[in-house]
Amino acid sequence: MADISKTSEQSLNNILDKLGVRTQEDVKKEGNKNTLGQEDFLKLMTTQLQNQDPFAPMDNGDFIAQMAQFSTVTGITEINTNLTDLGSKLEPNRVATAAQFLGHSVLVPGQVVSPDDKGEIHGVVDLPSYSNDVGLTFTNPSGEIIHTMNLGTNDRGLVGFSWIDIPDEIKRDKIRLTIQAYAGNGQASDGISTAVYNKVIAASAPKNSEDVILETKDYGEISANDAIKLKTND
Repeated sequence: MADISKTSEQSLNNILDKLGVRTQEDVKKEGNKNTLGQEDFLKLMTTQLQNQDPFAPMDNGDFIAQMAQFSTVTGITEINTNLTDLGSKLEPNRVATAAQFLGHSVLVPGQVVSPDDKGEIHGVVDLPSYSNDVGLTFTNPSGEIIHTMNLGTNDRGLVGFSWIDIPDEIKRDKIRLTIQAYAGNGQASDGISTAVYNKVIAASAPKNSEDVILETKDYGEISANDAIKLKTND
């Protein structure tokens, strides 16, 4: 610092201000030992100038580029800090979002289903193309088909279904059934998938994750991102 006049030092400080490099006083106030201030940078620069090759001194453009790189690194560090702070502020929002799922049903891709609290089963069939004969079969744990459902003619896309008049023993015991969709010939068809509404019995927002985890009645833990739709159980 002794080799630099007060005027030159002030000029350099002004440049560093414009580049976003913090003053030494600001760094001390923050108490962050990993952050370099203007005085630290000037010491590094002075040492570099004193030890440079006199026959190949640093070009002015290279000098400015180094200051810009220093500013960029400092800026990235501040961005990471700000993002961490933002994440902590958003944490309560994720918890609130998780709480909104509790007690309701989400549409989950799958073939396993059991009666809901009203003793009903609801879901959708995803058709890849038009079909004039869309249907479902419901199979019990013993492999017996206990119910069939004809959904008629439908275009490609989601086709909703509901089974309301379910036998009392299935409703009482909450028996898990397997559904199979078919189209065209009464046989299971490739490319056809199903999704069913399943009740959310618990929800959480794990730390160090942006995800919300839902615990469902028949599918265990799933990501909220995997749920196709939310249905309120009024």
